[in-house]
Amino acid sequence: MKTELRGNTTSMSLQNPSLCTTPQTSLLRGCLGSLDGACIEKLLLHCASALESNDVTLAQQVMWVLNNVASSAGDPNQRLTSWFLRALIARSSRVFPTPMNSFGGSSSGTIRRRLMSVTELAGYVDLLPWHRFGFCASNSAINNATQGYSKVHILDLSITHCMQWPTLIDALAKRPEGPPSLRISVPSWRPLVPPFLDLSCEEVGQRLSNFAKFREVPFEFNVIEDSPSKEHPNVHCDNFVLSQLSPSSLQLREDEILVVNCQNWLRYLPDEQKGNSIHSTSSRDAFLDVIQGLNPRIITVVDEDSDLVASSLTSRITTCFNFLWIPFDALETFLPKDSCQRVEYEADIGQKIENIIGFEGNQRIERLESGLNLSLRMKNAGFLSVPFCEETVGEVKFLLDEHASGWGMKNEDDMLMLTWKGHNSVYATAWVPCGFEA
Repeated sequence: MKTELRGNTTSMSLQNPSLCTTPQTSLLRGCLGSLDGACIEKLLLHCASALESNDVTLAQQVMWVLNNVASSAGDPNQRLTSWFLRALIARSSRVFPTPMNSFGGSSSGTIRRRLMSVTELAGYVDLLPWHRFGFCASNSAINNATQGYSKVHILDLSITHCMQWPTLIDALAKRPEGPPSLRISVPSWRPLVPPFLDLSCEEVGQRLSNFAKFREVPFEFNVIEDSPSKEHPNVHCDNFVLSQLSPSSLQLREDEILVVNCQNWLRYLPDEQKGNSIHSTSSRDAFLDVIQGLNPRIITVVDEDSDLVASSLTSRITTCFNFLWIPFDALETFLPKDSCQRVEYEADIGQKIENIIGFEGNQRIERLESGLNLSLRMKNAGFLSVPFCEETVGEVKFLLDEHASGWGMKNEDDMLMLTWKGHNSVYATAWVPCGFEA
């Protein structure tokens, strides 16, 4: 029997499980048509196990059932399932290239690039508090940490094209003693992940410069030039850390303080240990060593609160499914099912799912670690956490009041945590090198 993956032009021969006589048939029949999240998760895990054990027949059977549950225009469970199914099909076409080669479209690793205007990008980051939460918490911490300094230099490592900084520039302009001079440095390279902007780094910097001039804040914008790897552009982050984050490359000045801002960026540094010696380290740890050597006044780290570094496919599916339902569920509360804005936002999440599930090795770049694990890593690297003040907490609460009632916040262990219906989603932290007092 041939069935089409709903919402996708790719097709695959999926065998109807009702025609098969295997021990798993009863499970597949029982889940057929079910929209229960627990049942869908079991099906995803059965499919992953089949792929890991090279059982093409069982993989086809489970995908047939998932295809009858998934719908890119359905409820949150169905929409989320459709992206997991797409990721599993992409993976299966590489595991079983002969029987499943009709799915070459999703398995090529081609990155979908939807270029946004600045206005569209602003709407994108405002849709959910997923990004603004981190912007707000980090900007408030940076503003407090730089009080009394006349020159501030921010190393911005993020994926949202400097959308964070107009708010900080505005806050600096309101200082009673007058604003400090502000310099922002960004790498010319960024991970090849959404959102994508139809402007260059230099054009973004010019717009920021115009806004800073309007707010009467002395401003400089620097692009740290480097050339990405043609073979693996997404893993070039490793080379950037080793070669570009030096005092000379950053053109650090003695009369300015340095701020390092990491927004949804640390996950793209490889987390595997290099070498087999007891002194081997990962690129993620090497990055923190480099940053500590720069002696920043403060470092802010914001990311999604999920652990997706496991080598086991089944483990990643469980974690990913139980985490990424959050944005799908949140979008359901205020956007219609056929909303173009919703479909495009979900497609960007779908690209992340495909990378987490469909790829391994250097091609699997989405390697999140939880806030708890990040905190342990930071402390082991010689950083001290900085608690967020009541003013920062109040600003974040005010931001969340503008969104659906399901959004909340927890303030635990010097970490602010964005929640949806009580479930952790995004964490914000602030740090100083040992020896600095906040």
